[in-house]
Amino acid sequence: MTGLKRAVFIDRDGTISDEVGYVNHVSRYRVFPFAAEAVRLLNDAGWLAILVTNQAGVARGYFGEELIGEVHALLAAELRRGGARLDAVYYCPHHPSVGEPPYRQDCDCRKPRPGLIRRAADELGLDLARSWMVGDRHSDIELARNAGVRSAFVLTGYGRGELEHQRGVWRHQPDLVAENLLEVVKEIIKTSEKP
Repeated sequence: MTGLKRAVFIDRDGTISDEVGYVNHVSRYRVFPFAAEAVRLLNDAGWLAILVTNQAGVARGYFGEELIGEVHALLAAELRRGGARLDAVYYCPHHPSVGEPPYRQDCDCRKPRPGLIRRAADELGLDLARSWMVGDRHSDIELARNAGVRSAFVLTGYGRGELEHQRGVWRHQPDLVAENLLEVVKEIIKTSEKP
């Protein structure tokens, strides 16, 4: 048995919280009502719950990095009220062709590239082969494949539309599809308990 920990990487907008386009003010940020229960189940089952999100609004000049901190503080407070916690947060503020340096760059942390997950694995001692990525975009499935984790797709956010209208042209299919983050987490935990 490996001493490395297993994790569920969670996309932000559309997966753990409402998809509203660029969250350019903290008042626009809404955590899904089932998010705390989902994260609490991971906490209780011994999985690390790690947020991974692209935030190219920084590169585009829509908001500064301090707003990302405010939004994530609000998310943490909402989860705490529900008895849950994220173990880490990783985000990419870059865009390959828009904005000014240092934010305009072709980085390895912009999903679907695996930089955020690989950094988390190095810093937190994670077993990626036993870990999952949950998101509402096909790019989250691609991220999972690129990082060597399993993929779970939710129908919140952009999920239902992407699944219905674009699934036929996806290069890779998710390992699991569920209605929302809570249902996905229940399935991941149940699947992992099988011998």
